[in-house]
Amino acid sequence: MRRKEQIYEGKAKKVFATDDPNLVIVDYKDDATAFNGAKKGTIAGKGAINNQMSNHLFRLLEQQGVETHFVEQLSERETLVRRVSIVPLEVIVRNIAAGSFAKRYGVEEGMVFAAPTIEFSYKNDALGDPLLNSYHALALGLANAGEIERIKTMALRINEVMKRYFDGMGVTLVDFKLEFGRTADGKIVLADEISPDTCRLWDKATGEKLDKDRFRRDLGGVEQAYQEIMRRVMEK
Repeated sequence: MRRKEQIYEGKAKKVFATDDPNLVIVDYKDDATAFNGAKKGTIAGKGAINNQMSNHLFRLLEQQGVETHFVEQLSERETLVRRVSIVPLEVIVRNIAAGSFAKRYGVEEGMVFAAPTIEFSYKNDALGDPLLNSYHALALGLANAGEIERIKTMALRINEVMKRYFDGMGVTLVDFKLEFGRTADGKIVLADEISPDTCRLWDKATGEKLDKDRFRRDLGGVEQAYQEIMRRVMEK
């Protein structure tokens, strides 16, 4: 599939058109950002790790009945995906209190929830990605009621599959962010990525953070953490 003109560049990826109007190529970058772009840096090898790990997990989810935009990995950093229109909702699934949730509600990091919880935020950098609920999403026309229910159902199913998968490699899935897109025929599918950029992943034995929090919180060992989680995922 021939890569043509660039049609989008985000914080972590570039997207290129192809000869097929329904397919695009995603090229993962090593750029790292946090706190809505306020903190910027580079994590060596991040693009290749996030691309390959995302593809591995998307294949796993497809096998478990979760429809995604994934088509084919083209190289370490490039993947062919279905072209979708991204629903402007960031969907955060939380199993354990951490990060902004712990800060917002004044609870200790590490508090395990009785059941997973879902948060929505409005995918809008200019507004700082504010939290919203399904009524707000409907009022703003971000998605219809059927789409919101499908997104919730898919998000909880993804959580079930991934919690079990990471548990098998000695890793606790604390929380993660998902994005969904509409295909040309209007179907909602999982899009974007699942990686150490978008998940909180703690080593079950040591509690060590194996994700982007090492960059956010200046903990050091960022590249090593990404490499370690990649090793565990690809060896499983």
